[in-house]
Amino acid sequence: MTRRRGLAVRIGLAFAALALVAAACTPSSPNGDPLWWSFHLSGWAPDGTYKVDSVYNAQGVATVHPLSGPSYQVYDNIGSITSGRIDAGWNHVGDPDSRSGYIVYPYQSDNSAQGKLFNVITPTGLSYDYQHLLASGEASNNSFAAISPDGQWLVSGEWGTKSRLLVYPMPILNPSTAPTGGPLPLSGLINLASPVRDIQGCTFTSATRLLCSSDDPVPDLQPTPKPLVQVDLASALSGASVNATVTSLGELPQVSACTGSFETEGLDFDIATSVLRVIVVPPAPCAIQSDVYQYVPSP
Repeated sequence: MTRRRGLAVRIGLAFAALALVAAACTPSSPNGDPLWWSFHLSGWAPDGTYKVDSVYNAQGVATVHPLSGPSYQVYDNIGSITSGRIDAGWNHVGDPDSRSGYIVYPYQSDNSAQGKLFNVITPTGLSYDYQHLLASGEASNNSFAAISPDGQWLVSGEWGTKSRLLVYPMPILNPSTAPTGGPLPLSGLINLASPVRDIQGCTFTSATRLLCSSDDPVPDLQPTPKPLVQVDLASALSGASVNATVTSLGELPQVSACTGSFETEGLDFDIATSVLRVIVVPPAPCAIQSDVYQYVPSP
């Protein structure tokens, strides 16, 4: 969510949720509200919608493929942050990601001296923290985590108008990192040929392509507000900086019985099933539940 306004909204939602019976995180219908079909995304076809509880699940989503058993989705938001983390200053969690059974949750603090925190849950359930101290000129926002398909690199971003994404070694899976938590240095940059604004999440669809959800309300950088943008890398990540192009695929859905401002949140691409999931928070009072829109590649 938006870094300042979003925190207040989430806290307000936490009180509203006391009277809410949380929706199950499973598709509610094959096609959902037909109105969302009018929001065309190039290369992607609608595949269904469902709702999730906003306080715990609206910030982001990731598909986990465990060591054994079926895959499943994890979600997060202000309600999923433990009191211990909040007391330590980590008051925002961004869009998570998963690879090879590992899950990464990105945290930020209002204290820039704390830098950023990436919490890694191993396939056996162990939890390790990796802290990144800000490089010169780096914003403290930690909107998302995106793990490269080879499991070696972790991409994140900064709020606002930016011409780059940030690259770190993937904790544990990259042998340059400590196996049980520790510091996480910046490895390189993805230098974007054109700027993006208010990126809430990114997810790899291949070694050289990411899809990113933008909460940009103004159609000046891209043809539409709230776009899904495609980032094509000049080469697969190797730890060094790499150039990339940016293409808008269209406006993400904004459909609700309530009127007002929508907020685009995180997203996930399941490489095993080719299902893309994107979360959008509707205006209040409908904001107590968020919409998850599913897509599959167009024929």
